[in-house]
Amino acid sequence: MGLLDELKERILIADGAMGTLLYSHGIDRCFEELNLSNPDEIVHIHEAYIAAGADVIQTNTYGANYVKLARYGLQDEVPAINRAAVRLAKQAANGGAYVLGTIGGLRTLNKSVVTLEEVKRTFREQLFVLLAEGVDGVLLETYYDLEELETVLAIARKETDLPIIAHVSLHEVGVLQDGTPLADALARLEALGADVVGLNCRLGPYHMLRSLEEVPLPKQAFLSAYPNASLPDYRDGRLVYETNAEYFEEAAKAFRDQGVRLIGGCCGTTPKHIEAMAKALADRTPVTEKTVKRRAASVSVQADRPAPTPLPELARTRRSVIVELDPPKKLGIDKFLAGAKALHDAGIDALTLADNSLATPRISNAAVATIVKERLGVRPLVHITCRDRNLIGLQSHLMGLHTLGITDVLAITGDPSKIGDFPGATSVYDVSSFDLIRLISQFNEGLSYSGKPLGQKTNFSIGAAFNPNVRHLDKAVERMEKKIQCGAHYFLTQPVYSEEKIVQIYEATKHLATPIYIGIMPLVSARNAEFLHHEVPGITLSDEIRARMAACSGDPVQAAKEGIAIAKSLIDAAFDLFNGIYLITPFLRYDMTVELVRYIHEKEAAAKERKVVHG
Repeated sequence: MGLLDELKERILIADGAMGTLLYSHGIDRCFEELNLSNPDEIVHIHEAYIAAGADVIQTNTYGANYVKLARYGLQDEVPAINRAAVRLAKQAANGGAYVLGTIGGLRTLNKSVVTLEEVKRTFREQLFVLLAEGVDGVLLETYYDLEELETVLAIARKETDLPIIAHVSLHEVGVLQDGTPLADALARLEALGADVVGLNCRLGPYHMLRSLEEVPLPKQAFLSAYPNASLPDYRDGRLVYETNAEYFEEAAKAFRDQGVRLIGGCCGTTPKHIEAMAKALADRTPVTEKTVKRRAASVSVQADRPAPTPLPELARTRRSVIVELDPPKKLGIDKFLAGAKALHDAGIDALTLADNSLATPRISNAAVATIVKERLGVRPLVHITCRDRNLIGLQSHLMGLHTLGITDVLAITGDPSKIGDFPGATSVYDVSSFDLIRLISQFNEGLSYSGKPLGQKTNFSIGAAFNPNVRHLDKAVERMEKKIQCGAHYFLTQPVYSEEKIVQIYEATKHLATPIYIGIMPLVSARNAEFLHHEVPGITLSDEIRARMAACSGDPVQAAKEGIAIAKSLIDAAFDLFNGIYLITPFLRYDMTVELVRYIHEKEAAAKERKVVHG
C-alpha cells in the first residue's frame, strides 16, 4: 500500500523540525551540509521522529539547492548533499516510514532577487537527484510566493508520478501575501496535480486552524498541516519556541476536524510534539465532511476625499512641469518654503521631494510634503526609497502618506548608504524598486504585503525612475517595461544633458503609452559639472557641455547663466517630444528652476498662439 492509499483510509503523522533540533544541539551552520560531515546526527533525528510515531519523514534537504548552498560556498555539492540526505532518511526509516524528498521555496520578501528562470534551474537540479535516489514522494514546503510554487509544481508533476505534497506559507490568517484566499490557492495547486495540499511554517496551530476553517475538503487531493510550535521569542541572540507538547495533542484533534490527513510540525517542533499528536490521533480516523466557515470579506473602500488629476493623466493631455526641491539637510525650512512658494506661483504641477538623496540625512520628506500641501497648496510628490525602511517601515510609511492625503509617490531603489554621510549605516533593501511598485499597487487594491485587508483602498499615483544615461538604452527600456508590468503609472528620468540623447529616448520609448517626464537639472559651475559627470551614478555630461561650463570657471554669475542656457536648449529639444518636464533644483537655487518653469510656460503660450494664428 502506498502513501496515497493509506491517506484514503487514515490520518498519517509526519515528522517535525530538523533545524530546531540541530540548533538546540549547538550546531549553527549549514544544516544540509551535515548530511556529509555528520550523518549520524541526521540519522539519529530521523529515528527519534519515527520512534515518536511519525509515519512520514522528510529528507534534510530544505535548503539543499544551488542558491542557498552558494551562501556557504557549497553550490557544487548540491548532488552529493541531496543524495546523502535520501540515503540517510531511508536508512533511518528502514522500510517503516515513507521518505519525502523536501524542496523549500526560494522567494521571500524581495522576489526580484531570484528570477523564475533561476527557480526553475535550481529546482530541476535538486528534484532530479531526489527522484534518482528513490524517494517515496516530493514535499514542496514554505512557499510564500504562489507563482513560484505553481511553477515548480508543474515541473515536478511533469517529471514524476510519485505523490507530491504542496505547502504554502502565510503571513496572515487565510490569505497569501498576494491577496489570494487560501482556499483558492489550494484549489489551484490541486488542479495542477498536487496530491496533498496544505500549510507549513510561520503560523502556530491557532492561526493555522483558523486559516483551515475557510478551506473545503479537496475534491481529489488531501489536506495537510505542519504548524510551527508557536510564535518565536528572541532571547540572547537566539529564537526560542515556547509551546509545550500537550498543546499539540489538543491541536491535533482540531486539525482532524478540519479535514487534515497528513499532520506534522515545522519550526520549533520536536519529537515530543509529534508523539503528542500521534497519541491524540491514535485511532487515525479522518473526517469526510466539514462545515466551512465563511468570513465576511473586509470591504475595501476608497477614502472619501477629492483626488487631484493624476500626474500621468496631466502629461497625457497637456504640458506638465514638476520640480524637485530637496528637503534641507539642516533644521529650519524658511528658505525651502520660500522656494516652494515661488515655484508654486510660477505654475508647477507638483513639487517632488527626494528621500535622503545621495544617502544624506535630510528633514523627512513626508513632513515637508505635509507642510507645503497645507500651508501653500502645493501638490507634493514624495520619493520612497527601498534603502532606509524595512518592509514593516515601508508599509507604515505608505499608510501614513495615505492618511495625510498625499497620493503622489515615486518608488526608487535609493543610493547605497556607503556613498553618503554615514557609510557605516545599513542599507535595508528588503525589497527592490520593482517589488516596491508591486507593493504600492497592492495597497491600491486595499491589501497589505501579506494580503491582509487595509480597510481602505489607497489612491497612489505611482511614479518610477528611468535612467537613460546608459550604454545599452534598450536594456533600460526593458526595465521600464518590467516596472509598467509591476504597476508603474509614469516615469521620471535621471537628468539628461544631451539633445541627441533626448531624441534617442523618444525613439526608444515611443511605443509605450506610459508618460515620461524628462529630467533636466541646470548646472551651477564647472566644478558642479565635473562632479556630476564623474561621481554621481546615472548622470553623464557631454564633452561640449563640460567645456561650456569650464569656460565660465571662476565666474559664478556667468556660470549660472550658462547653466540656464544649456537647460533651455535641452527643454527646446524635449518640448515637441515629451509633454512631461521634470526640473531638478540644484543646491536650493530655486531661482534657476523658477526661470526655467516660466520659460516652459512662455514656450507653451507661444505655441498655442501660433496654433490659433495658423489654425
